[in-house]
Amino acid sequence: MSKGSRGEFAARKLSRTRQRFRWKSAGYKRRVLRLDEKADPLEGSPQGKGIVLEKVGVEAKQPNSAIRKCCRVQLVKNSRQVTAFAPGDGAIGFIDEHDEVVIEGIGGAKGGAYGDIPGVRYRVVSVNNVSLRELVLGRKEKPKR
Repeated sequence: MSKGSRGEFAARKLSRTRQRFRWKSAGYKRRVLRLDEKADPLEGSPQGKGIVLEKVGVEAKQPNSAIRKCCRVQLVKNSRQVTAFAPGDGAIGFIDEHDEVVIEGIGGAKGGAYGDIPGVRYRVVSVNNVSLRELVLGRKEKPKR
């Protein structure tokens, strides 16, 4: 006969045990304690607004050889600094210091970096409320301030 409560009236004991052992599951614990949200600069939201501090070039990982154009962004909501990638040919030219940008996750595994860009988890979506993609494709112009 197996150990543990298995009887006809053991439902309370079984459910209590189940509840207690859920905390051994890493996924459950991280989700309930919101550990990933607390560590995330965007605090769980899909996008975030920020101010460009500087433009930086990030070297691509082996075996590729390139300088990926990125920028340091200070988020408005919690003042955290992140590095965001500027996707598109010549896209970095549309981004200047002190511009207001919207960033989103770059779509790497488990919310991490994508492709050959080390340590960069975000990408720029829009600059001064104009889509960066539209700027790169030449459909729109960046507003003069």
